[in-house]
Amino acid sequence: MQKIINFFVFYKNALLTVLLLILSVFFTIQSHSYHTNKVVNSANIVSGNLYKTKSEIISYFNLREQNLKLLEENVYLKNIVYNTLEDLSKRDTLQIESSYFVIRPAEIINNSYQRTNNHLTLNVGSKDGIKPQMGVISENGVIGIIDQVSTNFSTAMSVLHSKSSISIMLKKSGHFGSLIWDGKDPGRMQFVDVGRLAPVQVGDTVVTDGRSTIFPKNINIGTVSSFKLDQSENFFIIQVDLFHDMTHSGYVYVVENLMAEEIINLENTVVSE
Repeated sequence: MQKIINFFVFYKNALLTVLLLILSVFFTIQSHSYHTNKVVNSANIVSGNLYKTKSEIISYFNLREQNLKLLEENVYLKNIVYNTLEDLSKRDTLQIESSYFVIRPAEIINNSYQRTNNHLTLNVGSKDGIKPQMGVISENGVIGIIDQVSTNFSTAMSVLHSKSSISIMLKKSGHFGSLIWDGKDPGRMQFVDVGRLAPVQVGDTVVTDGRSTIFPKNINIGTVSSFKLDQSENFFIIQVDLFHDMTHSGYVYVVENLMAEEIINLENTVVSE
């Protein structure tokens, strides 16, 4: 205690000067709006930068959470887009069991693209409603088809697979065929079985045609980069540059057609007659 008293006695003149300086600054700010505004603005700049830095740090660590929220919102919107048969005013949940298509979010946790037969691994499984023969798409296009499912995970046959064949069409004319891969460039696939009368042009957009029970109609695939007639000169072989980067892993959507079984059973009945 004596040391504290001695400190104040020894530095009394300096402390008095500082106190008077603080009081003079305070009264100056109080009595002049110009100085008041300057101080307030300076304080706002400092606090604003601090809040901005804090926000950026928090945002960085919350990126995954924010991405998941955006993915869920996209799922909701895609469910609306792909289900024109439903009364949209009755939709109030993410997954509507009366829908024609149900879209579920997923994440690619493993992806191959350098082999002849490539697969994807997703972080969703049977507990999430995933089944074989469901389609996998991204914001930019078709990625593959689910082939194996466990409780928590699933694998999909990539479109970059020798046995992959997706029903697609020219968006402008509606001429359809199949999308296959020749095993070479992971960014380019082949559009085959397109009749020679089809009005093909470089730059045309290629989309799913809705003929299969796996993918909704008009899911983007890519654009025509070149085309030529096959050896028979009856069909085109069209090179398609994919919209989706198949060498990239990220968030995707699993598509379920709730009418698929009914359609397949009906078509099998017709074939067997």
